[in-house]
Amino acid sequence: MNDDNTRIIYRRTPESAAMVANVKQAMEITTKLNRLTFNDADEIRALFSELIGKDVDERFSLIPPFYTAGGNEIRIGRNVFINQNCTFYDLGGLDIGDDVMIGPNVSIITTGHPLDPSQRRSVTIGKPIVIERNVWIAAGAIIIGGVTIGKNSVVAAGSVVTKNVPPNTLVGGNPARVIRSISDVQDAGGN
Repeated sequence: MNDDNTRIIYRRTPESAAMVANVKQAMEITTKLNRLTFNDADEIRALFSELIGKDVDERFSLIPPFYTAGGNEIRIGRNVFINQNCTFYDLGGLDIGDDVMIGPNVSIITTGHPLDPSQRRSVTIGKPIVIERNVWIAAGAIIIGGVTIGKNSVVAAGSVVTKNVPPNTLVGGNPARVIRSISDVQDAGGN
């Protein structure tokens, strides 16, 4: 890890081998998970808990299919909803707060590669993503590593988030920009 929490993994290292092993394990678990239906909520919760290495609460809800390149760096709050066909690449760390709703076809990608073509295949870079409490990420949005989405915010459908989103804000577009403040938000948690 660097000072900014960037994780750099070089090819053909013990860290790289561990990353590949984790991807294989995630593929085994998600293959089982993706055979389930909405009515298999308890089994979905059990498999997702196995994937991330920690129990999710009874109000966690996910509609398969779901894809990840790891899973062990995902941290999920309470009462989180993940709609179908989402992809989470979590090598850089992915924190999802309480009461978050994630629409269908959302990609949350903490990983990337260097721009320099000579290094592209030999280095994987992971930057953390934090999604704070009560965020709604609408259908087809893409969240890129190194950003925080502030509490109560909304990411509009089809947006590409490349920079931090302030709390209580609606963002949209590619790249996502502030559209407006969300006023009169009731903050049940007092935070």
